[in-house]
Amino acid sequence: MKDTLRREIERFAIVYHVEEKGDVVRFHLQPIDFEGLKRLLEDLTTDYDVRVNSKLGQFVIELKRYRERIWINLVLLIATFASTTVMGAGMFERFDLIGGITYSVAIMFVLGFHEMGHYIFARKWGMRTSLPYFIPFPSIIGTLGAVIKHRGRIPNRKALFDVGVSGPLFGIFASMLVTYIGLKMEFKPIYRGEFTLMLGTPPLFEAIARLAGFNGTYIHPVAFAGWVGMFVTFLNLIPVGQLDGGHILRAMIGEMAEDVYKILPIILIILGLVTNSSLWLFWGFITMFFAMQRHPKPMVDEPIDLKRYVIGILTFALGLACFTPHPFSVTKG
Repeated sequence: MKDTLRREIERFAIVYHVEEKGDVVRFHLQPIDFEGLKRLLEDLTTDYDVRVNSKLGQFVIELKRYRERIWINLVLLIATFASTTVMGAGMFERFDLIGGITYSVAIMFVLGFHEMGHYIFARKWGMRTSLPYFIPFPSIIGTLGAVIKHRGRIPNRKALFDVGVSGPLFGIFASMLVTYIGLKMEFKPIYRGEFTLMLGTPPLFEAIARLAGFNGTYIHPVAFAGWVGMFVTFLNLIPVGQLDGGHILRAMIGEMAEDVYKILPIILIILGLVTNSSLWLFWGFITMFFAMQRHPKPMVDEPIDLKRYVIGILTFALGLACFTPHPFSVTKG
């Protein structure tokens, strides 16, 4: 590893000394081509944690190879399966373990399928990315979702678009499928106490309910998993910063997307005030934070093709079909 890296670095710098300890290699050097060295280090971030220090005019570059720790993904997967199973079992009239497992499979399929869309297309473009990390959390859903980690630079706007759009499209497909199956399943509602969770249903959910012939009031937890998937899809498609919608918009209109990023938080805050919803106020301030961070520039910042523009517009339209101004409320009785 050391010799190969040294040959690459010596194209752009004079190397005085090299240290190697385990997965870490340090190069003491003097750059002769700053731009070339900068591009090389950006490329190396795909496989290495790169750190640069300067002291008395001499540079020290430290490279540490990334190691995938699949066991972390597995532990989080098992923990999330357990937390969603427990929360799902509690949604039935009596604590129903089988029902909880059914809900767990549904919600993890919806959230995991979204992340696998990102994973598949990132790999397709040669980008280094991790497997999904599920996040267990003792909420009504049982999880905070799933994330994957990308490393290195984005090769071009087509790659940025494909990776950004694939997650929501995979997620919408999974949500529609799970919603349809859930609305076909019988469910006896809980009468345990004082409060009832009322869900606002977006247009896409209503359309699937008509297709499934559902005309009831209470939905099966599996259908609830589909509703969660639609809600998460809408939030992800808000075109701001590092959200999927932000990636898609940046790929479609380039640096002009930065101006849109600044407007969206204001719209969400106004929506929160108009609907008297703390949720949209909260998301308004969250997206304001995202908007303050400049979107990473692709290595080749050239426009995408017409086909991708059309797919992008349709994806945002599907996102709007997942929107409801009052997602949920808690009522007595």
